[in-house]
Amino acid sequence: CVYLCFTLSSFISLSIVYWHHLSDSCNIIILATRQRLIVQKKKKKNSPATASFNSCYSGPVYCICLLLVRKRIDMEIVMAVTLPLCLSGSLKLKPYTVCSLLSDSSHRALAMKLIQRWKQEGSFYGKENGFYPEAEVIWDEILNSSFQPGLQVISELMDAYGKMELFDEINRILDQIISRNYKLCPEVYSLAISSFGKRGQLQLMENILKEMVSRGFSINSATGDAFIRFYAIFGSLSEMEIAYARLKGSRHLIEEEGIRAMSSAYVKERKFFQLGEFLRDVGLGRKNVGNLLWNLLLLSYAANFKMKSLQREFLKMLDAGFRPDLTTFNIRALAFSRMSLFWDLHLSLEHMAHDNVVPDLVTYGCVVDAYLDKRLGRNLDFALDKMNLDDPPLILTDPFVFEVLGKGDFQSSSEAFLEFKRQRKWTYRDLIAVYLRKQFRKNQIFWNY
Repeated sequence: CVYLCFTLSSFISLSIVYWHHLSDSCNIIILATRQRLIVQKKKKKNSPATASFNSCYSGPVYCICLLLVRKRIDMEIVMAVTLPLCLSGSLKLKPYTVCSLLSDSSHRALAMKLIQRWKQEGSFYGKENGFYPEAEVIWDEILNSSFQPGLQVISELMDAYGKMELFDEINRILDQIISRNYKLCPEVYSLAISSFGKRGQLQLMENILKEMVSRGFSINSATGDAFIRFYAIFGSLSEMEIAYARLKGSRHLIEEEGIRAMSSAYVKERKFFQLGEFLRDVGLGRKNVGNLLWNLLLLSYAANFKMKSLQREFLKMLDAGFRPDLTTFNIRALAFSRMSLFWDLHLSLEHMAHDNVVPDLVTYGCVVDAYLDKRLGRNLDFALDKMNLDDPPLILTDPFVFEVLGKGDFQSSSEAFLEFKRQRKWTYRDLIAVYLRKQFRKNQIFWNY
């Protein structure tokens, strides 16, 4: 447990005891000054670590607001309480930094009640415990003080209200920030749009956008991309396309997340022709998203097994100066395997070897499934002769491929074996041998009946 004891006098003495024994046999000592708390480690097993520090501040102290920073970027409000106090709770065993700020308190009783409830729950994370009335009091208290909350704090608070569908509170926070800090307005508007969008509140998201534009703020690329993502998830295709046209009108380019979201929406509706038109409109010559656009275009043809169009677009990709990656080759290999085009499959494998592209489990699965589907298991050694069967199995193909073409039988079976911890090191040779025995037994049972 952590015990924080604050004594109000001409010299402030803060003592922190950390009783929890860490996995690396380190105890934490936290020393407090007027502006910040310093975290130190003391290596001593099974003994409490205690330290005190007298600050040189003799003025009145009414309230201290603590912020917990985890992993350098994850910041959240922990408490705002009056002095003196004593509290206890559990901290997550992660690297952290604690900062302090002095401010006036007008709701000391409620703040103390909050700390007592946190003590009973054994946690400092008020927003995770659902103490929203208390969090509201602390938020108002922070705004009335000289403390300026960061964007990470605002984002987490809005997300917490969004999870409980308290959307009016998000609007209230937005209005409070706008009335106090004009510089943060564009960022806070984007956070509010994101909070509404995550919960599918598209109309509220539109209202925030209109208010943002009416105040003279421009829509940046990240906000426009977020609009497209949320409309792709929660809206219809027509609404999504309107949002995309709006982004184009603002002269911003759609980014990778937006491209994936819109493509996923087209795939769910099996609108592969519209997917191809969208990708061409984005611009197949864009290189800042890698091979994503070309891979999605090839996937739109492979989904309907339009093999001539698939080959034609692949050659155009090469002519445009793009180098095929593993996902590109596996899209073609999956199509060739499903259509039992063995010659094209072998040429694709040779092309992979020529470009030094290492195959993964999906590639091996295409070969195995193609031969076994046509009862050509005896010729499988010839097909796998030029492939390294002693490598550890990996899956490096873009998961988007499986949304369109699914997984082969060998891949699905192998993934189940890889999750089985009995054998520590699997190789492609082991997986193929186990799969062949499985298929042989299945055929025996079939013919016996």
